[in-house]
Amino acid sequence: MTGIFVTGTDTGVGKSWVSAWLTRSWQAAYWKPVQSGTQEGWDADLVRQVAPMARIFPSRHALPAPLSPDQAAAQIGVSIRLEDFVLPAHDGVLVVEGAGGVLVPLNATTLMADLMARLALPIALVARSGLGTINHTLLTIEALRHRGLTPSGVILVGSPQTDNRAAIEHWGGVPVVGQVPPLADVAALARLPPSRWVPF
Repeated sequence: MTGIFVTGTDTGVGKSWVSAWLTRSWQAAYWKPVQSGTQEGWDADLVRQVAPMARIFPSRHALPAPLSPDQAAAQIGVSIRLEDFVLPAHDGVLVVEGAGGVLVPLNATTLMADLMARLALPIALVARSGLGTINHTLLTIEALRHRGLTPSGVILVGSPQTDNRAAIEHWGGVPVVGQVPPLADVAALARLPPSRWVPF
């Protein structure tokens, strides 16, 4: 099995949009190990709309509150353990979407980065394209490298910003491998040309 772990510089940066785009582009399967905020909706629903033929594996932990995984789990008396997570058996490409950013806690001793290390997939880092993205993206790259992880590519979401893209590549040493423009709705995402990036 080959695949990618999609993480982001922050919550709401566009991980689900990019995950859906990559799932459709690669005719991949999709898995979100931890889904917080189920009372407001499921990220897998977006993937189903954009890539209706994709196989979608159920989340290992589905948590109602729109909070960090550790806080959402605590609200319903659930304990998340790193050992809970094993890649689902799949013969093709698998897109795995993280929750929140790299350093969001899963429990009192484990961060999302620890799950990324456990699953050992190439990493796609989703970041905003506009003002502030240089600092947020470089901090995230540094945090990953501090833990022995390196993103295979950065995917920017928003209007193209040439200088920001160049700065991320120069200072971060990671290529920007995709640009998802501002999208009005799911139909616009479904019409986006497939990604040409193949990290595996």
